Amino acid sequence: MNNNDVQIRKGIFIPISLTFLGIIVIGLVAPKLFYDVLNAIVEFAFQNFGWLFQISGNLFLFICLFFCFSKYGDIRFGGKDAKPELSTWNWFAISLCAGIATGIVFWGIAEPLYHLMDSGVFEVLGIKPKTEQAAMFSMVTTYIHWTFIPYAMYGICGLGIAYAAYNMNLPYKVSSTLYPIAGKSINGFTGAFVDGICLLAIAGGVAAVLGVGTMQISSGIQILTGVPAGKTMWVAVVCAMVAVYVVSSYTGLNRGIRWLSDKNAKVFLALLVFVFAFGPTRFILSLGTQATGHFINEFFIRTHYLSPVDASPWPRWWPIYYWAIWLAYAPLIGMFLARLAKGRTIRQFMLMNLMVPAIFGLLWFSVFGGAAIHLELTGQGLWEAIHEGGKLMLEKSVFEFLKHYPLSNILSWIFVGTVFISIVTMADSMTSTVASLSTTAAHQEGKEPPAMLKIFWGGVMSSVAIINLISGSGGGEISGIDATKQISTAAGFPILFLMVLMAFTICWMIIRHSRGEKVLLVKE
Repeated sequence: MNNNDVQIRKGIFIPISLTFLGIIVIGLVAPKLFYDVLNAIVEFAFQNFGWLFQISGNLFLFICLFFCFSKYGDIRFGGKDAKPELSTWNWFAISLCAGIATGIVFWGIAEPLYHLMDSGVFEVLGIKPKTEQAAMFSMVTTYIHWTFIPYAMYGICGLGIAYAAYNMNLPYKVSSTLYPIAGKSINGFTGAFVDGICLLAIAGGVAAVLGVGTMQISSGIQILTGVPAGKTMWVAVVCAMVAVYVVSSYTGLNRGIRWLSDKNAKVFLALLVFVFAFGPTRFILSLGTQATGHFINEFFIRTHYLSPVDASPWPRWWPIYYWAIWLAYAPLIGMFLARLAKGRTIRQFMLMNLMVPAIFGLLWFSVFGGAAIHLELTGQGLWEAIHEGGKLMLEKSVFEFLKHYPLSNILSWIFVGTVFISIVTMADSMTSTVASLSTTAAHQEGKEPPAMLKIFWGGVMSSVAIINLISGSGGGEISGIDATKQISTAAGFPILFLMVLMAFTICWMIIRHSRGEKVLLVKE
């Protein structure tokens, strides 16, 4: 591997590194201030731009579907003679695991159960807990949060970056999608600013996922071994994850990432089949079928809900949080997905990176969410089991759930391992992408950013995760889950505006360039 011509982009690396250094110092010295600042940003974002969060999600989905099913879907990344680098299975496994991380493992049971029992908006909507109406609300909510809109955010970014890099010979970076309105300045200040904002956002997003996964792994270890979960265990778990994903990232796409994602995807499928087979199969099929109908029927109503009259805080803590964290990930997940796109058509890209993972999400939440709801409705006490000292502990939900299945201890350890591998897979891909974005490493074969840079960014993201957890565990009403929601929402807020602008430039760039027409909207 020849990396002699790979250099650090100082215009990105230095200011972003200093920014994170400041965040880490503030988090250590004044954790309450750290949380309050995040809270102020989130409150401002929701109050003033909640409407844009909701509208943009459907906009991105519409654009992705347009390019998938129109004549533009036949365009091949890299030209007619380009060949794919990965097999279809490896492509599926990496695409699935790079974006999902610990999300579906953590929320597959926790979110449907939460919305069935205490969604925080039932009084406003006139819904009673543990009713069929509550079950439909629960399932539709999780479907919305984990299927088509999130992957459309990934898909549109990947589409733009792949087309710019492989079909227009522009630099392999997020800012290249703005070429129609930025021109050659994407190689100067404009490019550095845009890529820096994306790097800042993804590091915050990864820190949030590391935090959520750390709490779940620690909770599982406590339940299985009796060792109390707390700050010491959090630090140990994060350090272990960082060590593994930095080593994996160092080995590159064709070894570490491909191997991890292959094993991770197979474990996902095995767990899905196991719960479906040993769980309430008929109930899962019936609930999933009915909920899918509600999902289709209520899609646009639910994806625009903001409660302006009743002023419920629910949209801030659920859909806006989700859109923000997906947005925080979108540019760099898209950059990573673009790396795998060469030799594929736009239609193939959208099917693999939007339709397939969205359908997988529907199946996953139908099975795990349906099984969890069935346990609660049949009086198995799952909701009560995830409360500790009067405090809701969502991170315990999967382990309490598994107590009702054969080989529960073995399955619990498998789930701990699955969460661990899921986070490692996601962080692995993001560490490589972040390091690439802060260097001149291109997408050509053999060009990898320096190993020390990957280690550096792995350490930065893990430090932010620990500080965020500590700042959110100081007692009172602030929970670790709330803390991770704060940092992810704050990270995704600036990306909202970038993504809306990118939606326009990507459409303009692909349509005009594929017709052989002028792409630039500015004079150079």
